[in-house]
Amino acid sequence: MTQPFELPHFYMPYPARLNPHVDEARAHSAEWARGMGMLEGSGIWEQADLDAHDYGLLCAYTHPECDGPALSLITDWYVWVFFFDDHFLETFKRSQDRSGGKAYLDRLPLFMPLDLSTPVPEPQNPVEAGLADLWARTVPSMSPGWRKRFAESTEHLLNESMWELSNINEGRIANPVEYIEMRRKVGGAPWSAGLVEYATAEIPEPVAGSRPLRVLMETFSDAVHLRNDLFSYQREVEEEGELSNGVLVLETFFGCTTQQAADTVNDILTSRLHQFEHTALTEVPALALEKGLTQDEVGAVAAYTQGLQDWQAGGHEWHMRSSRYMNEGARTTSPLGGLTGPGTSAADVGALLAAAGAERLRAYTHVPFQKVGPSQIPDIYMPFQLRLNADLDGARRRVIPWAHRMGLLSEGVWDEDKLVGYDLPLCAAGLGPDGTPEALDLSSQWLAWGTYGDDYYPMVFGHRRDLAAAKLSTARLAACMPVEGEEIPPPANGMERGLADLWQRTTVTMTPDARRSLRAAIEVMTESWVWELANQAQNRIPDPVDYLEMRRATFGADLTKNLCRLGHGPQMPPEIYRSGPVRSLENAAVDYAMLLNDVFSYQKEIEYEGEVHNGILVVQNFFGCDYPTALGVINDLMTQRMQQFEHVAAHEFPVLYEDFELSEEAREIMQGYVVELQNYMAGILNWHRGCRRYGAADLARRAHGFVPGQLPSLPVTTSRQRTSIAAF
Repeated sequence: MTQPFELPHFYMPYPARLNPHVDEARAHSAEWARGMGMLEGSGIWEQADLDAHDYGLLCAYTHPECDGPALSLITDWYVWVFFFDDHFLETFKRSQDRSGGKAYLDRLPLFMPLDLSTPVPEPQNPVEAGLADLWARTVPSMSPGWRKRFAESTEHLLNESMWELSNINEGRIANPVEYIEMRRKVGGAPWSAGLVEYATAEIPEPVAGSRPLRVLMETFSDAVHLRNDLFSYQREVEEEGELSNGVLVLETFFGCTTQQAADTVNDILTSRLHQFEHTALTEVPALALEKGLTQDEVGAVAAYTQGLQDWQAGGHEWHMRSSRYMNEGARTTSPLGGLTGPGTSAADVGALLAAAGAERLRAYTHVPFQKVGPSQIPDIYMPFQLRLNADLDGARRRVIPWAHRMGLLSEGVWDEDKLVGYDLPLCAAGLGPDGTPEALDLSSQWLAWGTYGDDYYPMVFGHRRDLAAAKLSTARLAACMPVEGEEIPPPANGMERGLADLWQRTTVTMTPDARRSLRAAIEVMTESWVWELANQAQNRIPDPVDYLEMRRATFGADLTKNLCRLGHGPQMPPEIYRSGPVRSLENAAVDYAMLLNDVFSYQKEIEYEGEVHNGILVVQNFFGCDYPTALGVINDLMTQRMQQFEHVAAHEFPVLYEDFELSEEAREIMQGYVVELQNYMAGILNWHRGCRRYGAADLARRAHGFVPGQLPSLPVTTSRQRTSIAAF
């Protein structure tokens, strides 16, 4: 069969190495698969299928240094996961049996108890039998933290198969952002990262949830999945009718040829590998210092990172050899004396240097403060009607004395003229059209505080390139949010005074758990402002995927969601908010709003502030295109995110209600939440159109700089504190 496109040149800087225990793993996995009922008689595989797929070779390439028993166990896991994929396809996807698929998936977590003394059901099929056996053999040597992480990633891998099945039922192809997010779960690479820990070293608990370790896992995952999409396009799309493939997603989104889409997928893959390397070499060492990791813990992180690199190289090598994928023409002759064979796929030095040079360095070559002219505002899709709170004018009057009392107008960043022009109560009035005057004031003041902080960090710390002071300021802000009634230190500036005031008024009736959730949301936002400063200091335009995900943090998405959920009450099960449909709905709404902000703020950020964090600029840099073209891409993405929001609310939420057997009261609360997010998007758009923060005339009249005659207030620091923080 003719291949649908020519495979691109892959950026793969790590040599593939083969574990010497490969034959042992092959023999063991064949015997194990037969014992679990996966071969003859299963209706899915015969021995010849298992031999042709050669999962022993996959694991020997992806885990080159572990011993024989560990390699055999890991190989069994991969035999199991690929059998599950094919079993689910044949049993439920081909017949589009959603109810049967859900019942099948609901049983599988029962075979992964965190406490091995918990009894498990009697297996009813080879997938259940294999999972029960593997779990019992694997988890005794691993910590409770690892067990929890690995069980969650396994459940995501299993449960998101329902997302794929639903899309097949509807004939729906995901948008690019939705696809990247869901592919991580259903594609299994986070699950693979857990087995890398098993083969190398566990991630130390103090850093397991940190941004650098999360980014290592996510960039690893995205690269693994996008590479697989390129090799598996022919089998998945042309033979199986699969819709969850990155090449097909981009082909549909851009309306381009299959070859162009494949080349773009490879460009994203390369960018994710560059992000992996950047994180490993810059953010991880800083994290180790910040958390005070021991030598053994630093060694564990290094071994894990090396393990992820080995997986990338080995997975690539296996894709070029396995009969499961299209790989004709993938192997090229090495320029190094005509050498071929294992590991030489990474040895094309000329192409490697080109990828590592032109593509990587392009992110650092942006010239700041370029004249770009007024922001171009396209025809923006907005299907929801705007409603404004009747007390808008009162909130406008009341926010001014509050800002004066907090000290936000006396630090050189804002004055009253800026506050009035920015008109944050207009935004709050759209977000909460039915709220009381007190609720409207609280929302207006939260928006004022968050917007002030978004201005304060780059102006005060970015201007000086003072990351040490920014980190200290972020730590002090955390102390302004007590969970259990801890004493708040005396505020040193308006940021601290404003946060302490808002925190006390917002959380007075909250439970400690609710306070922890809100505090974590605010910390995600303030810490993301430091991330922006680090990129700004390096003059580095972020990787597109990293930008979109961090932009949610800088835009205060978690804070917005927490404030929206305040009135939902205990009758709403917390697992509802962790479900795929709710996360999809929230992320679609936030992405729409933040990209909308990028559209309106383009001139302000690029021309007046020298920013590198703008979605239009990120697209320009990645595709090498001009402003109007990049704007069109962003507007198309906004439109598709809005359409995804509508799709989830109309089609996925009713299924969610049935799956969780929600009461009528709970269903009404969730429908109200949908309306709140609709108000959020309509209110954000109206505010951007109505405020005096982004227009060309407002920018020309009042350039985004310090208030004349005023100097900003910095937190008080000791020389010891500044020396310690500067080491990061």
